Amino acid sequence: MKIQYHKVLLKKRFPLKISRGVKGDTYNIFVSVEKDGITGWGEAAPGKNENADTPEKVLEALQRLVATGLEGLSIYAIEQRARALNIPPCAYAGLDIALWDWTAKKAQLPLYQLLGFPKPTQPTSVTIGINPPEVVKERVPLLLDGTTVQSLKIKLGAPEGLEADKAMFEQVVKSCANYTVKIRVDANGGWDLEKAIHMSQWLAERGVSYIEQPLKEGAEEQLPALYKASVLPIYVDESCRFAENIPHWAQAVHGVNFKLMKCGGITEGLRIIATAKAFGLKTMVGCMSESSISIAAAAALSGVLDHIDLDSHYNLAPDPAEGAPLINGITLPSNRAGHGAKLKPTTNVATL
Repeated sequence: MKIQYHKVLLKKRFPLKISRGVKGDTYNIFVSVEKDGITGWGEAAPGKNENADTPEKVLEALQRLVATGLEGLSIYAIEQRARALNIPPCAYAGLDIALWDWTAKKAQLPLYQLLGFPKPTQPTSVTIGINPPEVVKERVPLLLDGTTVQSLKIKLGAPEGLEADKAMFEQVVKSCANYTVKIRVDANGGWDLEKAIHMSQWLAERGVSYIEQPLKEGAEEQLPALYKASVLPIYVDESCRFAENIPHWAQAVHGVNFKLMKCGGITEGLRIIATAKAFGLKTMVGCMSESSISIAAAAALSGVLDHIDLDSHYNLAPDPAEGAPLINGITLPSNRAGHGAKLKPTTNVATL
């Protein structure tokens, strides 16, 4: 088994501002696994909260794992070794995705079929970061005109406070008046309990579907009080990194959002889906700063999920990969063997 690493720049159309800061252009590490004449591809997006905030840290972690000798091990055994070595999940995700891509290609099946999942039917949300109303007014038509987008996810939790959140959101409503779109909100932990309860009522009156991560990671003990008082369904994101987190808060939330970079890839993603459904929770998949490679991998899991936020590759200029198109508002996996995505021939790749 030959494993190689490739550093690629992802340039954004629009920087993404959330409650914790602004994310601009990034370098991701793409992982290729070659064996028996078949190559599987994965992608690792560096993340501060995932303990590997640079491509160099991602690369070091992956090389440390591979140096232990992985030949002959199953995907699950490799994942368990990664955990034992404290490999950051955003780094391990790159290898995990590549291994699943290789396995599906070896079986000559699309990854979603190998996993026993249907194709998704739920539309993906497209994200608007925290911006002043005048920027929102310009941004909404750019995202919606000439597209099949059916849902918008609005980032709130502005450091400037609730008045800034409300002013931005009211402009979103005005700007969407001539479009048929559903609106969801993600506060990225930008509110305290009192603000979250207040905003749940305020946003419900304006047609919002749900609120994601209203409270900051670490304030989970307040979730039961929010669950009782909130008018809207509450989904946790940063508060649910792995399947083992779910039982602690299952009675105090309506659903969970997992990300391949946050949990470590497809292997743990499957556990999260099964655990959430066992507790009767709704499920959602999201993304970080990712290209079509990891988006296609996540899309292969999305056919059994309630909400889908696989849109980061639509904000790239250009996407260095292809294989996760937006069709009728849905981020669809392809029918090619594997997850179906690949780097474009014109992509500038630095092999490390």
